[in-house]
Amino acid sequence: MAELTDEHRAVLDFEGTWSKSMGPKGPAVRQQFDRSLLEHEQLVAWLIRQPEALAHAPATVRRLRRQRDRRIAQRRIDREAS
Repeated sequence: MAELTDEHRAVLDFEGTWSKSMGPKGPAVRQQFDRSLLEHEQLVAWLIRQPEALAHAPATVRRLRRQRDRRIAQRRIDREAS
């Protein structure tokens, strides 16, 4: 198990407060964390698999896991339809 760093907690807190109505996410990620949106999403994908992340931000991690699971299920449906 990986101990969460301050940066990991900040990413989870950012994800917990972010809303699509706030505008494009990429520039906000670049400004706050000095990384690309792709790098940010890869970190988020790793974080939501960590038990410590679930302990720190349970609602956020569960929401992000549900979104990931929906995307995976949709890809399967799309693959089977083609």
